[in-house]
Parts: sequence; C-alpha cells; structure tokens
Amino acid sequence: MLNARKKILKEKDAQPTDLELEVAKALFDIEVSPNSDIKTDVRDVLISKAEDLEVKNRIALVVHVPFKVYKSVKKIQGRLIRELEKKFNKKHVIFVAKRTMMDKNTVKNGLKFRPRNRTLTSVHESILEDVVAPSTIVGKRTRISVDGSKLLKVFLDPKDKDKENMESKLATFSAVYKKLTTKDAHFTFGEA
Repeated sequence: MLNARKKILKEKDAQPTDLELEVAKALFDIEVSPNSDIKTDVRDVLISKAEDLEVKNRIALVVHVPFKVYKSVKKIQGRLIRELEKKFNKKHVIFVAKRTMMDKNTVKNGLKFRPRNRTLTSVHESILEDVVAPSTIVGKRTRISVDGSKLLKVFLDPKDKDKENMESKLATFSAVYKKLTTKDAHFTFGEA
C-alpha cells in the first residue's frame, strides 16, 4: 500500500479517502502487472481526488487528475478506463483534469491579464471534453426554453456508438457534467 500511496497527490498532507486509496491501488496493480500493455504510461499517472456519484441505477467513479498529468492520461485514456472498469465492476470511470478558474479581476491580484484557458467558459468546455473522452464531440446546441432555463445538447461521434456500453454512459455523462459545472447537458450521438 505504500507504493500505491505515491499515486495520490494531495495538498498539504491531507489524508486520502478509502476510495482514493482503492483507485491508487488499482493504478499501481496495472503498473506492476506483467501482461499490461499500458504499464509504462501508467507510471506517470497521479490522482488528486476520487469520488462516487450516484446515477440512476449505477455508480460513476469520477477521478480527478492534476492538469500537468492529464496529457499522459489522455494518451491511454480508453485502455485505462477499460482496465479500471474491470476492477471496479458496475462503475463507469471518468477522468477529469483539475483546472483553475480565475476571476475577472486579475489586475487586482497583480496579474496583467487573465489567460483565456482560465476563464469560466473555457474551463467548462474543457470539462465537457474530459467527461466524454475517449469519444469526441462533433456538435453542440444550446436550447433555451420559455422559462429561461438552458439545456446544452451535445452530439458525440456516431463511430463511437458501437464501442462497449457507450449508450449506457450517456446518462452518466450528463450527471457528472451537472455535478461538476451545475449546467444541464443532454448527450446523444450525431447522425452518420
């Protein structure tokens, strides 16, 4: 368990939860297994937080990784999700990078300008792409109803429809995106 603990990156020596230790142990098992084809890439993977989210009759496991590590996760994300879903049966696994939003008043904080990737809109767009990965987004529409509520319709690549249980993950994507951004989103597959 000592080596699995190195997979967790917490701020100021905060104690990890049991779920985070479980995810770290699963990542460490993938790293040391002799028959895993992604074990060299998993060495670079660290997690900062893991949480369970109840979605209809399933549980989604949302794993937050540091932003600098997310590039290495993105390369192996499809295979890594498959491996972790085997270890955590009946759970959908979603990786999300830990991003920082900056206030509009960055001049007061001593910065000359706010980087574009730190705006609220940009961070929410990036979270949306993280949630649906390894699938890709081919279109988006915002629907505003008469009462003023907004619904984001997201169209995913129809080629990914045939991949393992992507249809059942659509409700999970909506619930996770709602939890992380407090915005409603509906996911469907675009026309081929």
